[in-house]
Amino acid sequence: MPRAPRRITQETLPALTHPTDPAANSAPHPHEHRTLRIVLLVFCSVALVVIAAGLIAGEIVLHRAGPIMKQKVIDTLSARFDSRVELDSFSVSLVKGFEVSGAGLKLYPNHLQMDAPLFAVDRFSFHAFGWRQLFRTPMFINRVQVSGLSIHLPPKQQRSELPHFDQSGASSGSPGAIKIQVAEIDIDRASLVLGTNKPGKVPLDFDIGKIRLTSVAPGRPMNFHAILINPKPVGNIDSTGQFGPFDADDPGNTPVDGDYSFSHADLSTIKGIGGMLESTGHYAGQLDNIEVDGETTTPDFHLTLAGHPVPLHTKFHAIVDGLNGDTHLQPVDAWLAQTHIVARGDVVRVPGRPGHDIRLDVTVGPGRIQDLLQLAVKTEPPLMTGQAQLHTSFELPPGPESVTSKLQLNGSFTISGAHFSNDKFQSAVDQLSLRGQGKANEANQERSALKDGNADGAQAADIGSEMHGDFLFLNDQLTVSGLDYQVPGADIAMNGVYSLDGQTFDFHGVARLQAKVSQLVTGWKSILLKPVDPFFAKNGAGTQVPIAITGTRSDPKIGLDFHHNRQ
Repeated sequence: MPRAPRRITQETLPALTHPTDPAANSAPHPHEHRTLRIVLLVFCSVALVVIAAGLIAGEIVLHRAGPIMKQKVIDTLSARFDSRVELDSFSVSLVKGFEVSGAGLKLYPNHLQMDAPLFAVDRFSFHAFGWRQLFRTPMFINRVQVSGLSIHLPPKQQRSELPHFDQSGASSGSPGAIKIQVAEIDIDRASLVLGTNKPGKVPLDFDIGKIRLTSVAPGRPMNFHAILINPKPVGNIDSTGQFGPFDADDPGNTPVDGDYSFSHADLSTIKGIGGMLESTGHYAGQLDNIEVDGETTTPDFHLTLAGHPVPLHTKFHAIVDGLNGDTHLQPVDAWLAQTHIVARGDVVRVPGRPGHDIRLDVTVGPGRIQDLLQLAVKTEPPLMTGQAQLHTSFELPPGPESVTSKLQLNGSFTISGAHFSNDKFQSAVDQLSLRGQGKANEANQERSALKDGNADGAQAADIGSEMHGDFLFLNDQLTVSGLDYQVPGADIAMNGVYSLDGQTFDFHGVARLQAKVSQLVTGWKSILLKPVDPFFAKNGAGTQVPIAITGTRSDPKIGLDFHHNRQ
């Protein structure tokens, strides 16, 4: 049984729209248009094969009718296109000029073993007004209608064995080639399958709703207008432009130029993300090297894991190979709220798996850490605010899993002026800084204000943090290594894990304080600790102690960590 075509999807729209997030997989947008460009390679030839069948019938109908005429059409097409031909029904009417219609047309090349026909047409029809049209060179036909077109091309290595169709609708070198000029070809419901014989590599399958070709003639570019309903993300694609003239010897050299709009694209049809996307753009070049420039707007972009909408706007420049769909981003320039993101990389098909593999190099900055956290973390408000810069690799392999569960990030970051939104957490940072500076009395006042429920008093110090380090995001979990966390009076080196749902904090490290250990407390405790000051003064620090940050986002715990340090 032939493999049923699947509808083209936009699994990588997010990658094109937001590189630091699985939505980048949105990306977009050049992929919808490769459907149109590849299908245009063969639509013209197929429609003109239909016309050739009608013209052959015109030569016969003056002398024969009924089954004899139908068989003559089949025999003539078979000889002309070196193919086995099936034709379920065929009729010609001379009542109003020359009207041809038929159904169930299939062509199987004689020199190839193919289970599915090379071309199959459910129904076709065209009308030439008056007998004079039949004898003009070139013959002019106003409109051809094709419904239910299916094209199944064999693997690339076998395509040279196919009969050569030119834009006249006849095989190359065939005697008496029919010269045809067509004003318009309307195709409703078409599919294209590009076969492959590479182990583990799936065929390229495309599905297109409606396409209209105009000015169809040998050696001339065709105008086209295509309307598609993209299944994933669900949305409407409208594209107009020019295609051709078709280079039969090297299809990759065929010119293409057009504009597109992608409207009401529901990103929730891609597992793990959401939002309504709009996109417009222009593409031009050769079929195997198409430059695409476009932009997208998604006012309510979000991850289902967090559920917080964040406005996203992107501009992108991409190089697309219309023969295989591989896309090279050069670059994607995005704004997520007030955070700037630039990504470069590739979106390519993977042997043995449906979908695409997205690999990007991503730079963020200038940016705000709260924008990234609001997108990725469920807790509200975001854990912290501050200025952020980061650089990371971005890998999103194909597969049915949620984008957040298969996304992989590996990079480094810097956050300056960080403040925690949780009063308890920020107060703990403030106290650490004050004690590290030897201001134990002020730290006690900060702690008392928080204990009494006086949040404003507890935030009187309002000390900002600076941090930088390396990170790895994998399986919905952020692992931080080499974290250097700095506040006035303290420098903390830590490693740890943070989960996107905010339910896990597990960081351990060493705190280096300016103050001596006896200066961290007040009263009689300070006096008792003076003898031990030398034991904690290490490596130029007044105090060096192991420290831990554990608990959850809503209930963090910061304290000494002698037990973990011994392990």
